[in-house]
Amino acid sequence: MTFYYRPLVQHGPARPDDAVPLAGGPMWFTHVEALARGRTPQVIPVEEVPDHQLEPLVAPRAPVAGLAMDRPRIMGILNTTPDSFSDGGRHNGPEQALAHARAMIAAGVDMIDIGGESTRPGAAEVPVEEEIARTAPVIAAIRAISAVPISIDTRKAPVAQAALEAGADLVNDVAGFTFDPALAPLCVSRSVPVCLMHSQGEPETMQQDPRYDDVLLDVYDFLAERIVLLEAAGLARELIVTDPGIGFGKTREHNLALLRGLALFHGLGCPILLGVSRKGFIGAIGQEPRAEARAPGSIAVGLAGLAQGVQILRVHDVAETAQALRLWQAARG
Repeated sequence: MTFYYRPLVQHGPARPDDAVPLAGGPMWFTHVEALARGRTPQVIPVEEVPDHQLEPLVAPRAPVAGLAMDRPRIMGILNTTPDSFSDGGRHNGPEQALAHARAMIAAGVDMIDIGGESTRPGAAEVPVEEEIARTAPVIAAIRAISAVPISIDTRKAPVAQAALEAGADLVNDVAGFTFDPALAPLCVSRSVPVCLMHSQGEPETMQQDPRYDDVLLDVYDFLAERIVLLEAAGLARELIVTDPGIGFGKTREHNLALLRGLALFHGLGCPILLGVSRKGFIGAIGQEPRAEARAPGSIAVGLAGLAQGVQILRVHDVAETAQALRLWQAARG
């Protein structure tokens, strides 16, 4: 029987002598929730966790695109699409995109994630040439004014290659390197960091009755398997970020189960990226139909993720999130 261990994350100076660090950072834990398929979860002391499963929970995370993972980081979203669910194509054009990038940089963003293909539920695939035309010039323009790390949000190797040549630093694949078989070899050849996300189905169909045996463990197993495959292809684990893919082939209850169990993903030994900003379940639970008005709910869920040790928040509302983060850190002490 396979056991999974979710650290019960704590923080603050009242740290017992038997506490161990979470991912080499300031948070810590003394107990874990032991999970297994078909069994009732149990809370056990950290001493009972096998060494080979404890080590990835406590080991420090390597920097990502030059960013140390010893404190929370903000990834700002820059959609260069005309049909984004969240901003209605507001930055669909080089000048508008660059202006928004400048604003995010001024607000303290740590990384900018640029995407030229909407992956909202029901979205259609964008031709490669069009996706490159939407993203590469914007990346080059940002790189000309700033050294801020840039991520390219794409499923396609040619788009990623053009983005890397324009100055991008990380490849963020919402398909978990299952869409284009040429993408992983490209990233290996360039030794570029990647974000490995879970999704079920294609954007066109992913919200049509998604099903799981156990969503938390199923997503964990998928990410673990993809990490092994990327390592076998030659990409070091230190270059991999994981993302449970909130909203990608998940119901509201699936999303909530993943959010409650986020700390489990530290067992993969990689930084965790959480992308919940303005998503549909936030609108449904928060009773806000307008995507652009969901900053409060997005920040609330993001801070809950940080309390479980998430290292990177992917957000639309950078200035508001940065302010909330400063207060959250100050209040924790």
